[in-house]
Order: sequence, then C-alpha cells, then structure tokens
Amino acid sequence: MAKVILENVYKIYPGERGQPEKVAVHDASFEIEDHEFMVLVGPSGCGKTTTLRMVAGLEDISKGKISIDGRVINNVPPKDRDIAMVFQNYALYPHMSVYKNMAFGLQLRNVPRDEIDKRVMNAAQILGLLEPDNLLERKPKALSGGQRQRVALGRAIVRQPKAFLFDEPLSNLDAKMRVEMRTEISKLHNRLNSTMIYVTHDQVEAMTMADRIVVMKGGYIQQIAEPLKLYNQPANLFVAGFIGSPPMNFFRGTIRREGGSLWFYEDGKDPSGPVVKVKATDSQAQKLGSYEGKPVIFGIRPEDVTEQLTASPAPPGHTFEATLEVLEPMGAETFLYLVTTSHNLIVRAGPIDAKSLVGKRLSLVAEMNKAHFFDVATENVII
Repeated sequence: MAKVILENVYKIYPGERGQPEKVAVHDASFEIEDHEFMVLVGPSGCGKTTTLRMVAGLEDISKGKISIDGRVINNVPPKDRDIAMVFQNYALYPHMSVYKNMAFGLQLRNVPRDEIDKRVMNAAQILGLLEPDNLLERKPKALSGGQRQRVALGRAIVRQPKAFLFDEPLSNLDAKMRVEMRTEISKLHNRLNSTMIYVTHDQVEAMTMADRIVVMKGGYIQQIAEPLKLYNQPANLFVAGFIGSPPMNFFRGTIRREGGSLWFYEDGKDPSGPVVKVKATDSQAQKLGSYEGKPVIFGIRPEDVTEQLTASPAPPGHTFEATLEVLEPMGAETFLYLVTTSHNLIVRAGPIDAKSLVGKRLSLVAEMNKAHFFDVATENVII
C-alpha cells in the first residue's frame, strides 16, 4: 500500500466558442496516509470525481503534482500507476464468467496461472462469492446488483494495488443493499489494511465509512477532517448544512446586548409569529462581542433542540417557540417539522405521539453549548 499526495492540483477545461475556461478543481492539496480510507464528498459538480480521475490517470492534470508512494505520476499512464478502480456501473464483461472477469486483468499481465487462481479464490472467499452458492461460473446477467458489485470489488482486490479508487460504487443499488455493501467495503478495508479513496455524494456513506473526509463545493475544498470533527466543528455554513441527516437548522438574525448578555434575535417577517430569541453562552459571547448589532446566522442540530414537554428545566434564555406543521414517526425516533416567523426547523425527538399538537405552538429548548454562529458575509464559523 502507499501514501497518496496531491499538491496544488488544478483541473482546467478550455472554453469553447468564446466562453471562459472552466476550473473544475481549484488548488487541491491534501495527503492520504498509507492504509487510510479517505472519502471525497460533495454535491454534483463539486469536482470530487474529477479529482479521483486525475489520481487514476483518466484526466490530465492541468497544474500541480500527484504522487503515489513517493513517485510523481502526472505523466504516468493509468496502467502503470498500480491502482485499481471500482466504478458505479460495475463494468463487467457480460460474456465472461465471474472467475474470468476477476482473472482477466492478471492474465493480461502474464501472471502465472497458479497465482491467478490463488488470488481469485482468496478474493472470492473474502467477498462471499463461494458460499452459500458458488458464483464463480455464473455470468454477470445471472447476478444481482449487489453480487455484481462484489465481483467488481474482487477484480480490484486480485490486482493487489497500491491504492483502491472507488467512484460512487453503490449508487446503482437499492437502499438496503447500499447499507449492506458499505458495511462490506468497510470490512474489506479493515481486512486488507489498504489505502482507499472513495467518492460519493451521500454524506451518510462518508460519515460511516471514512477515516477522514474531504468536503468539496464548486471545485474548492471546504474542510478536511475526521467524520465527528466535521459534524461537531464545521468550518463554514456549507459543511454544517451538508454533513448531517437531517441537516442543521439555520436562522438569520442579529446579535443584541440585553441585560449585560448577548442574545440572538431572529429576523422576523411576522411580528405576531413565534420568534427565536436565545442567549449566547459565556464562551460564545467572548467571540460574538465584535458582532454586536450585526447580522449573523445561528445554527443548531435537530438533536440539540428538545420539545419542552420531554426536556429537563432549561437555563434562562434557552427556550423559544415554533409551530408544529408535520410529525414523522420513525419508530425509535420522531422528526418534528416546525416553523417560526421566518424559518423552518427540524427537531429530532424520541418516540412520542404528538399528532394532537400539529398546528399548535410548542415550547422548545436549545442546547446552546452545542450551537454555532456563522458570519453572514464569509459564511465561515464564528464559534
């Protein structure tokens, strides 16, 4: 396995018919440690797949440098980079059996037949292609989507590459199979102890699988961190809203001083409607002092807002009201969809039966020590 390093990497597409050039990836710089599982995540068009394809050699690098295991690979052909790639569409040969699909790449490299058989059988054992049914002689059309993806993984494993690259490999699977396969890929990483780079638009996949995550937007890297650090300490408004399901609640408002303390006042369109007014903690007030009288964005996660009926007594200034619009019982938890005078919010509660409260105002408690404030102009986190 190997360490992968990207240094000031750009991907620039020339403009056509007088149009300006398109910069798909801006100055990407990060290191993927040996044996690390790194996930690139972001919305469509953010540059994550383009970055992966530059590592694979399927896209030329416009500027910058990429190295694998200390070797600069900018001008090295894909076949000589010693990487294996797993695609979204499996890319299996329909006329070949599972065994031949997995062995074909090794045959092209003139690997001895005994070694090929050993690698294929070992990969098949790891991926469960031998039990309860032996799938090695089946053709791809006789396999389910999950089984085809396992074969694609097996084809990569037998290569014994320095790094595995995954380009949204689970997108074509149904919800249940996606959960099963992401667990299998995580197990595979632990078993092979290999370097893996994984691209997805699904932040749940990123959170559950990654050692570290690269969050991208518009070709720019927004933040690189471990999953829980991204969740608890987002660098900016985009990361805070993209990471987490349901997403973080945001309210636009102003910081005001009242009674010697700093308070957040929601910008309310309807004076008669419920308005969020919460008191900043002492540690938050230290960083919000320069924002007194200025607009900010207040963010808090759904699980950090509690319905007053089920909450313990709240500190002064931590309560506000909102009108319940929709109730979604999920079994072990319940999602409450509420609205204030200007904003929608989601509350993640326990298993409660509150259908009779739909349309009524509820008193809510905000766990302010877990709240965040963002600068309106830069969208960077204040605290």
